[in-house]
Amino acid sequence: MKSFSAQRLMCGILPAALLMLVGAWQAPALAASCTQGSTCVTVNGDGAMSQEQARESKEQWDDTHSLRRKVNTRVEKEFDKADRSIDDEERCNGSYNVNAYWESTTRKCLDRTTGRPINP
Repeated sequence: MKSFSAQRLMCGILPAALLMLVGAWQAPALAASCTQGSTCVTVNGDGAMSQEQARESKEQWDDTHSLRRKVNTRVEKEFDKADRSIDDEERCNGSYNVNAYWESTTRKCLDRTTGRPINP
C-alpha cells in the first residue's frame, strides 16, 4: 500500500481544498440582497420591495436620467462654445490684419478702429 506523499498532497488534495474554500468565501458575496437602499428591484415573488415601491423607484430613475441628459447636453454645448472660442482667438491673434484684436468678454475678434466684429 502506498502512503500519501507530500507531492500527492500538493497535486491532488490541496488545490481541491483551496477551490472549495474560495467557492465558500464567494457565495455570500454573490448572493443578491435586496434592501431598501439598494439598486436591486424584485417585483415578482416575496422580494424586499413592493410593486408600488418598484414603480416609484423606476419613475424616479427615469426623471433623474432625463435631467442628467439635459445637464450633459448643456455642458457639451458650453464646452463646444469654449472650444470654438479658443480657435477663433488663435485665428484673430494670428491674423495679418493689424487692426484685429480679441475681446475676451464677448469672445469676438474686433476691429480696433471701428469696434465691429471681423472675420480674420
